[in-house]
Amino acid sequence: MDIKVAAGDIARASVPAIIVNLFEGVKKPGGATGAVDTALGGAITQLIADGELKGKLNEVVVLHTLGRIPSARVAIVGLGKQVDFTLDRVRQASSAAVRHLRGKGVSRAATIVHGAGIGGLDATESAQAVAEGTLLGLYAFRKHKKPPEEDSEFQELTVLEQDASRVAQLEAGVARARIIAEATNLARDLSNEPANAMMPADLAAAAKQVALSMGLEIEVLEKAQIQAQGMGGLLGVNQGSHHPPVFIVMRYRSPGATHPHLGLVGKGITFDSGGISLKPADGMQDMKSDKSGAAAVIAAMGAIARLKPRLCVTGLAPVTENLPGGGAMRPGDIIRIMNGKTVEVISTDAEGRLILADALCYGRQIGLSHMVDCATLTGACHVALGDLYSGAFTNNQGFLDQVLKAAEQTGDRLWPLPMPEEYKDQYRSDDADIKNVGGRYGGAITAAEFLGEFAGDTPWVHLDIAGPARLDKDHGYLLKGATGVPTRTLVQLALNMAAQS
Repeated sequence: MDIKVAAGDIARASVPAIIVNLFEGVKKPGGATGAVDTALGGAITQLIADGELKGKLNEVVVLHTLGRIPSARVAIVGLGKQVDFTLDRVRQASSAAVRHLRGKGVSRAATIVHGAGIGGLDATESAQAVAEGTLLGLYAFRKHKKPPEEDSEFQELTVLEQDASRVAQLEAGVARARIIAEATNLARDLSNEPANAMMPADLAAAAKQVALSMGLEIEVLEKAQIQAQGMGGLLGVNQGSHHPPVFIVMRYRSPGATHPHLGLVGKGITFDSGGISLKPADGMQDMKSDKSGAAAVIAAMGAIARLKPRLCVTGLAPVTENLPGGGAMRPGDIIRIMNGKTVEVISTDAEGRLILADALCYGRQIGLSHMVDCATLTGACHVALGDLYSGAFTNNQGFLDQVLKAAEQTGDRLWPLPMPEEYKDQYRSDDADIKNVGGRYGGAITAAEFLGEFAGDTPWVHLDIAGPARLDKDHGYLLKGATGVPTRTLVQLALNMAAQS
């Protein structure tokens, strides 16, 4: 869809629908909403008085104007309480408004920049949030479905700004939003693809296409090269599959930038049956999204290349299926990770940490100064934090603070969790250096600590995205299915680090 910025008065916009807003508790709207209310003879104020419009977050009420203004409809979207107002609420409200209008068959609308007036937010950032929420909220994965008989696509949103001198800066915000939202939606596409349409080689091909179109360097290590690197974790997990593994390396190099060198690492299990430690059948179909970490890294690298921060960034994605079979890795097997450390396999369903171990070793080998890995790693983290929060673990508080700031800016929800030294005893092995699972309790923590064995002293943050990577119902602009988390945080982190270097 098209999003454009223009100078103009929302009350005079000649489009099928206009979008204004209301804070919860407001009895008499002001600003642009007040101007529209006046043009409609106080109709919005009357709705408030009648209790039909409360301004609650993401509430949408549509008025028909009956020719009193050029637009046929006015959508009033709730922003919630002003004290709680943030840029992410701009994203949520924008998503709610356009999705509601799309459901009514509206394909074109104009909107004000929510939050840029009484909300007190920066106008450029607010315009970016409006565009992000719109593009993320209108996402749909329909590649394998018959097109609907009636075309109900939302085609155009015009962001109106009364001050013509600010149009250029709002356009810059919208342009950035498009890059970031398109990357997030690409991550959603890759994660939503079923396993029979997205084998390891297919994910590598998708990464190559991103690299080709965005001017990135890319190298895809095939099985023989993976063996030469000694990546026993990736090779071990792959043993049960007929489809060979790949190891994707994507490089963005800004001219003149040498330090820091950020590494983004994503778990790429294109389908996770659990291997010999087979998962229950109920819900296994969603294990096509066990590649969400790799999808986010691939998509984020494309956005970084488009935004061109003065920074070097390398994306790493170990990719394989995890299937049972005559050659599959067994519980009790001992494998050797790239750095020489041996791992006793207790559960073949704790496979993500094995392939990430190799990737973190590779990242250290090539000299990455900072590393963030993202992975749908543990059900334990999902249980602990629910559907909306990713767990964040680190060996470096300063670097974690940078990641948390980036997440706050984008609206991704992260929650720091501890890595107590005492828990490391849980994964000590009698027959190998370590084993791949700990005890019953603290599973997300011991999984993170396992990865920490391979991150070493490189500043590192682990994001366990098992909860928010895939949802079973809509939540604002995070829609049912793959969400693309944490693509936007990875991109924002790179932008922030570039600004500080």
